[in-house]
Amino acid sequence: MIHKDLVRRYLCFFMPMCTEEEIIMPRNQFQRMVFAFLTVVVTVHAYLFYSLYVVNGEALMQAAGTDSVLRAIHSQGGIYMVGRYVPIWAVALIEFILAYFLEMVMGSPCSFRLASKIFDPRKNHPMMFESAIICATVGLMCPAMSFFAAILYYPYYTGFHVLTLLANWLKLICFNFPFAFFSQLFFIQPFVRTAFKFLFRRDLAKRMELEQKMAEENVKPRDEIGAIDALMKRVDEIKAELEKEKRSAAS
Repeated sequence: MIHKDLVRRYLCFFMPMCTEEEIIMPRNQFQRMVFAFLTVVVTVHAYLFYSLYVVNGEALMQAAGTDSVLRAIHSQGGIYMVGRYVPIWAVALIEFILAYFLEMVMGSPCSFRLASKIFDPRKNHPMMFESAIICATVGLMCPAMSFFAAILYYPYYTGFHVLTLLANWLKLICFNFPFAFFSQLFFIQPFVRTAFKFLFRRDLAKRMELEQKMAEENVKPRDEIGAIDALMKRVDEIKAELEKEKRSAAS
């Protein structure tokens, strides 16, 4: 069995922005919007590079007869999307809008709930909880964005067929999921969370002080993580009381 310290050292090597006591997460709507904005900006550009150069680069150069992906895109008048060729900046803008909307509506809130069902942010190491959130986000966002991509990049000039759309969707998931998982877990999210921590370093410091004070004074928490922490503490207290009653009844 792998020792806990080895796991923590391994995780902290790739994501060195958390201490044992803190979890780098947005605590209000404005911070959630900023966090989602940073994530989507980096992710959209990474996916454009991955899609154009890694997945489709060779096919684009062969079709255009050039030795450069950018020249191939320029020679064909842009990137094929929704039955026409559009410039790269338009593709990036469209994907950013879709990704940001999905991240705010589905990715961010649902991933936190899924991670909270498996891990206890109070008992587990912060990196384990954050890694669970990242994995849940990838599991939700990758199929959703791949579905939109299957619609946007569908070859409408050959006619539309639902089975072809579903096949293209499955193919995109197979291409995108490994890249999404490893890039988000080891590169994009560590960078975004480090940038987020830098931008909101004063607020995070104040909140840590406030949480310590609330814990000492037993004040009602004001955010989701604090609420979960307080709930788990109360559950432990109830379990201890029940065990005490059982021992008293047995004696």
